[in-house]
Amino acid sequence: MELDEFLEVSTLLDYYRNLLSDKQKEYLINHFEEDLSLSEIAKNNGVSRQAVYDNIKRYVDHLRYMYPDGITDWGLGDWIPIKSRSEKALTSSIYYYVDTDILAKAAKLLNKEADYKKYSDLAQEIKDAINTRFLNRKTGIYCSGSQTELSAPLYWNIVPEDMRELVAGKLAEKVRKDGTMDVGLLGSKTILNALSMNGYVDIAYQLASKETYPSWGWWIKNGATTLYENWRIDGKKDISLNHIMFGEISAWYYKALGGILPDPLSPGFKHIILKPNFVSGLDTFEARHTSLYGEIVSSWRQNKNKISYTVTVPSNCTASLYITAFHKVKCKELNLNDVVPKEAITLTTGTYHFEIRK
Repeated sequence: MELDEFLEVSTLLDYYRNLLSDKQKEYLINHFEEDLSLSEIAKNNGVSRQAVYDNIKRYVDHLRYMYPDGITDWGLGDWIPIKSRSEKALTSSIYYYVDTDILAKAAKLLNKEADYKKYSDLAQEIKDAINTRFLNRKTGIYCSGSQTELSAPLYWNIVPEDMRELVAGKLAEKVRKDGTMDVGLLGSKTILNALSMNGYVDIAYQLASKETYPSWGWWIKNGATTLYENWRIDGKKDISLNHIMFGEISAWYYKALGGILPDPLSPGFKHIILKPNFVSGLDTFEARHTSLYGEIVSSWRQNKNKISYTVTVPSNCTASLYITAFHKVKCKELNLNDVVPKEAITLTTGTYHFEIRK
């Protein structure tokens, strides 16, 4: 399981754990956290592969029974926020959608076409219910417009396509106005990603690199060597010093700055999507990921208007490199000379050195 997927599913398990039976929890932890296949789980528990899938499906069916209109306010909400209190029914309903979408994708992988249609339709119903209840289409604001209330719908693909630009702009405006990050557990997963996925990666980097309260840098500056449970370092409760829930920043560095992304149609990084972002205020960056096929490297250095970018594609793999259209690109290995790419650059196994000018 890739780091980003692990963090996503861990959040879901924490969020809905109390709704599950002991056996359902065991299956989900085996599958998502211990990376066991359905066949391995079935063998270890003396049941069939079908029985494992059925238990996971019952989980979503239970949510559907409890919340037939697609809206739920069950759960902790944006746990341990900094200041703003986000609408719990919005964030809880979004995670209900995410659960259902994961199940639909699993059904497709297992060639369960009827289930795939059923849960795809249910996911769309939940999404529609969320937008009907919480989105103001005139202003582009969800609920009161907190950072979590805007970033969560963007990141989890709840926002209607014709509204994405407006909602993303409202999020960037909100962060600029606040001058700092103002999120809890759920917002810490979505805030950096929602900004960087929608054209505001420089703002995301400013949040990620802060050293004043509240921030990851604030922890480090005050001696932290692990991820904490609370943004406050002097809290009187909820102050575990080894907690995964604010850990999304680790995956964000790989995705946003390194631009290393999995291709859903080619799992395990058999085909790699590369979308590096060369942010202001950072001169050098390198990301390395050891995939099933070998090490993927995405490394860059920038000096004024020139960027040197190096990428390594493992053996028996391919990659698609996306570089913003206004960049002029040189690459000796590909015989490119001041080309302005209009589409993805296709890479095969090997190491490539690019010179990119803005």
